[in-house]
Amino acid sequence: MGANVKCEKQPAASWFRELLPKYFCKGRLWGSGSPARDRFCRKAPDRTGSPARDRFCRKAPDRTGTLACQDTYRRFVARKWLVLLGLAVLLSVSVVLSISVGSSGLSLGEILTALAGPGTRQSHAIVWNIRMPRIVTGVVVGCGLALAGCIMQNVLRNPLASASTLGVSQGASFGAAFAIVCLDAGAQVNAGASAAAVSITNPYMVTLCAFVGGFLTTVIILGLSRIARVAPGTMILAGVALSSLFSGGTTLVQYFADDVKVASVVYWTFGDLGRASWKEIGLMAWITAGALVYFLGNRWNFNAMESGADTARSLGVPVDRLVVVSMTVCALMAAVATAFVGCISFIGLVAPHMVRRFVGNDHRFLIPASALTGAVILVLSEVASRRIVAPGILPIGALTSFLGAPLFLYMIFKRGNLR
Repeated sequence: MGANVKCEKQPAASWFRELLPKYFCKGRLWGSGSPARDRFCRKAPDRTGSPARDRFCRKAPDRTGTLACQDTYRRFVARKWLVLLGLAVLLSVSVVLSISVGSSGLSLGEILTALAGPGTRQSHAIVWNIRMPRIVTGVVVGCGLALAGCIMQNVLRNPLASASTLGVSQGASFGAAFAIVCLDAGAQVNAGASAAAVSITNPYMVTLCAFVGGFLTTVIILGLSRIARVAPGTMILAGVALSSLFSGGTTLVQYFADDVKVASVVYWTFGDLGRASWKEIGLMAWITAGALVYFLGNRWNFNAMESGADTARSLGVPVDRLVVVSMTVCALMAAVATAFVGCISFIGLVAPHMVRRFVGNDHRFLIPASALTGAVILVLSEVASRRIVAPGILPIGALTSFLGAPLFLYMIFKRGNLR
């Protein structure tokens, strides 16, 4: 009992406060009515203003009982589940809106008939060969980039970390451009009288080269974070430097390429959800799904990391392995997305911060909420790209940059010197 009282006086971490109703209220840590729990819930001078006690133990006598405390926690968690449900509904509405928008003039009935199978040849081709690949690509890429940003911000302890701000996307872009131009992994196809598009002839080679470029950036960032222990603001400056380095490399690759390949790479860097085939979408979906399973399996470890690496180690979390594996998985997701759809910036920065206001830093809910938010943002951006200059299509990467850059500047002003 003495050991338990000693632990009670230590500041409760955010993840530990989530466990309080499970163990304090259900009597798993101490028995019902134990002196230790009573001291925690009672308004003693050393516990005054405790967020954990204020959340789960109220001043009124009827709020200190086991059933009342359990009811408070259930409502606390139910609000987060409602946020996830609302995001899922919003994603469904976004998908329906995206599939119904286009220049062909198909009605909603014709679209539903084509989805069911027995539609006309024209409607079936428009829905399954043009619109559905764009929508599924937006959902998968949005989920992957948002997941990468959420996990990077956690393991690097940097709220401005994402694949675009740390240079991972730019490194993957250089690798993919090198594969397209130098290794003949892409071919130019005619997309109109004044446009050129690139078709990936060897998606695995492009993915491998993009992963090498993104992972190289990840290794440098990990070295700065774990060895040099630089400040978060310095890490962002390092990302800017790496972005400039890889952008210069991409420019050199274009300089030594012929006109056709230069046009193909330039068009590819704009970012476009319509160039991925079903085979490439399947590869991205498998990688994103595997990453989601891994991240959800380590959700409690990420919660422990919120209190710092030293605290996480004291709780038995394999911090070094978790950081390396998580960053590698994030680099792979960003590399695959960049290889197949081009540069799409700021999704990983915007999505996690949008949902933190509703679900907090609890990664049981933050991880799926970030993924759903990233998918919603990218699908709605895709709808806007087709409607603003219809029947033309704006580059999706430009729209996401217009969305993310103001938020990035706002966070810099809000946090001051970022130290």
